[in-house]
Amino acid sequence: MTQLEDRTPELATGRGFFGSVWFPALVLVLTVAQLAVAEYVPGIDRFADKAFGARLIAYPVMMLFVPAVWWLVQRRQGRSDRPPYLAFGLIGVPFLIDVTGNSLDLYDSVVWWDDFNHFVNWVFLCLGLALVIVPRLRPAWVLVTLVTGFGCILALGWELGEWYTFIRHGTELDTAYEDTLGDMTLGTLGSLVAGLLVLRLGRRTSS
Repeated sequence: MTQLEDRTPELATGRGFFGSVWFPALVLVLTVAQLAVAEYVPGIDRFADKAFGARLIAYPVMMLFVPAVWWLVQRRQGRSDRPPYLAFGLIGVPFLIDVTGNSLDLYDSVVWWDDFNHFVNWVFLCLGLALVIVPRLRPAWVLVTLVTGFGCILALGWELGEWYTFIRHGTELDTAYEDTLGDMTLGTLGSLVAGLLVLRLGRRTSS
């Protein structure tokens, strides 16, 4: 094993609150609560035509997918590693940021908010994913390439989901092409930053 691989489990599990089950649990609860308000409380215009019914189902599923796979792998292999709660929480943070941005009407009131989201959220998402998968990567430099490529695929999937759920029948269709290219570029850059961060942090803690 490389030094990065030896130290990554400590990075992924975290310490204090962020290393406890309460971190991902709080992120999940806050996300679902806002989604429920958006879907079931009538008369809130900023939530209109944004497919919050679909998000209420899809977001919790996506947030819990990686933890569920991690637990299944642990069970199949007969292992009892400490759960990487920090990584699980980081994977959920982008969904919380997205929903909170809608709750505060930031997408319509702040011009740069959507672009900011696509970059920063992909940093959080891919950072969490990287912290989960790094112990299984050899050599460590493969991490940056893998995380960047995977982040690009996720960005494509996200844009396809947005198009299918509300853009194709909404008011944003005329600008969708340019917006999609920008969002995918920012998401890919965020993935690259996430991979470099894990590589850098792993080397620093092992020195």
